[in-house]
Amino acid sequence: MEKIRCGWSEKDDLYRKYHDEEWGKPVYNDDKFFEFLILESFQAGLSWHTILKKRESFKLALDNYNYKKIAKYNEAKIEDLLSNEGIIRNKLKIFATINNAKKFQEIQKEYGSFSNYIWNFVDGKPLLNSPKTLQDVPATTEISDKISKDLKKRGFKFMGSTVVYAFMQATGLVNDHLDSCYVK
Repeated sequence: MEKIRCGWSEKDDLYRKYHDEEWGKPVYNDDKFFEFLILESFQAGLSWHTILKKRESFKLALDNYNYKKIAKYNEAKIEDLLSNEGIIRNKLKIFATINNAKKFQEIQKEYGSFSNYIWNFVDGKPLLNSPKTLQDVPATTEISDKISKDLKKRGFKFMGSTVVYAFMQATGLVNDHLDSCYVK
C-alpha cells in the first residue's frame, strides 16, 4: 500500500526523506535547533527545496553548524563563504548567521539551553494542528509572531514570523502534517 504524504513533499526523494524523517518531529537538541535556524534564515525568499539540496554544503562550509565556531568567524572566513558556490552566497544572511550564533549562545546562558527557551513558547509540548489541505496550513501564527518579536528584540536577524513558523514546523514545535498523511 502506498504511503500518503503531505502534498508538498512529493517533489522528489529528498523532500520525501525530509518529510518522513524530520519535518514535524520534536527537536530538543540545541545543535539541531541551530542548524534549522541557519537553514530557515537562508531559506527566506527561496524555496525549501533549494536549501535541502545545499544542506550538506552548508554543513561543510559552516563547520558542522557549530555555533561556537561560527560566532568567531573573521573576515577571511566570510570571504571564503562568499566565494563558496555550494551555499547561498548572500552577504547579509552570512552576517546574520554569525550574529545569530552569538545571540543563540546568549539565550543558552540565560535559559540553560535554547531548547528550554523555545519550548516555553508552546508550554513544552508540540502544537498539534489538523489541517485537511495545504491551504489550511498558515504561514504565520500568533505564536510565531511572538517568537519572532522576542528573537528580534534579542538581536536576531532574518527571523521574521514566516521564517519562525517554518522553523517551528521543521523542529516539531508545531505539527502541521495533513490529517491524511501517514506521518500524522
